[in-house]
Amino acid sequence: MSVFQGLQPSAVWEYFEEICQVPRPSKKEGKIMAFLLDWAKKHDLEACRDEAGNVLIKKPAAPGRENAPTVVLQAHMDMVCEKNSDTAHDFDKDPIRPYVDGEWVRAKGTTLGADDGIGMAAMMAVLTSKDIAHGPVECLFTVDEETGLTGAFALRPGFVSGNILLNLDSEDEGEMFIGCAGGIDTVVRMKYETESAPCDAFALKVQVKGLQGGHSGDDINKGRGNAIKILNRFLWDLNAKYGIRLALLEGGNLRNAIAREAWAVCVIDGNHKEDARVAFNVYMAEMENVWRVTEPGLQLSLESADTPSLVLTKKDTDALLNALYACPHGVFSMSYRMPGLVETSTNLAAVRFEKENTVLITTSQRSDVDSEKMNIANMVEAVFKMAGAEVEHSEGYPGWAPNPDSPVVKVAVESYKRLFGKAPVVRSIHAGLECGLFLEKYPKMDMVSFGPTLRGVHSPDEKVNIKTVEMWWSHLVDMLEHF
Repeated sequence: MSVFQGLQPSAVWEYFEEICQVPRPSKKEGKIMAFLLDWAKKHDLEACRDEAGNVLIKKPAAPGRENAPTVVLQAHMDMVCEKNSDTAHDFDKDPIRPYVDGEWVRAKGTTLGADDGIGMAAMMAVLTSKDIAHGPVECLFTVDEETGLTGAFALRPGFVSGNILLNLDSEDEGEMFIGCAGGIDTVVRMKYETESAPCDAFALKVQVKGLQGGHSGDDINKGRGNAIKILNRFLWDLNAKYGIRLALLEGGNLRNAIAREAWAVCVIDGNHKEDARVAFNVYMAEMENVWRVTEPGLQLSLESADTPSLVLTKKDTDALLNALYACPHGVFSMSYRMPGLVETSTNLAAVRFEKENTVLITTSQRSDVDSEKMNIANMVEAVFKMAGAEVEHSEGYPGWAPNPDSPVVKVAVESYKRLFGKAPVVRSIHAGLECGLFLEKYPKMDMVSFGPTLRGVHSPDEKVNIKTVEMWWSHLVDMLEHF
């Protein structure tokens, strides 16, 4: 029996449950591609895929609507693969385990993948519907949205034919998104040297967990803690007072997720081990007070550890701790053109110790002003260059400039008013959407992005609100019938 028994619209939930059974990590979308192409064949729908792996499935117009404009529905295939540290799950093999929790659908210990599996499911429901009076429909399923926008970058002119695009990848029902931020990744590699741990060294493991994490664009202004920053602050203080040597410091995961967990192993002079415990207890009380409103689940722990054979030199310990402390994170500036919207931000996403004595530090920057996007990226670069690191910027992706007079937006707004008796909020989003890249390839395309309410996206707390999926579906159907 389906875990979604009785939920409406039944077709959307049926297809979402099927999607949850298919592994689809970013850059590993082969299984979901095959699933979609097989599914299209089963339903006698025209389908193809391009060189990048984007899949296009077409459906002819309903009888009498042959002269209506072609509408492109679009969602991405891949999902963010995050799990709690105590959850055994292989995203390359294992299905997502969704369940109903009151008004929400969640997953057991992992990201749910409603971003953007629910968009895919809605497209599949449109493709098999028998009672929607729509014109020609093209459903575009893109690859690798979460880690590189690879599918959108590779989309070639002419692959789709419609000039109206509905992006089904937003997270707030009742809000129409007509613009988005551009983004860029700044990746840092710091070389370090090691030496034997001092003979009188006492080893400590410090850990930060229990944070909400979330989307580094949409959630960056919600006052959420960054586990790397919270951990590094304590280590920096301890180093300043008593001197420590790092052996490991790791935290975070994906470039577009706020770091939820981080941990480090360091050594301290055995004469100061009790001082370190006292300092930690004081720090833990301070952090619980600082984060009690926005991060009530914050957990910090300190425990003794096996003494490592090798540690970073004093010089390289100082360099890494100083650089991480100085690296900006969070909202950099708010928009003056759209009050309440974040204009520019940066995310200290992940730290990893790699082979060949290298620390890999991943960051990402966003802004709806291209020059400010580069300004904050250059600021991050400058911090790490002062520490002697190598810094590279990704190619980046463009923003999507809002057009409040868009005919598609007018249809979307009037449809919402007709259905729900109130106007939706029309705004830009600080997160990146594929729409900016689509506009580069298809300059005449008119677009709007909308979706049901999702929370905790890019974290194991991800959930989708059941009622808003039904509202969003009604809105989508009504729009298709009124173009």
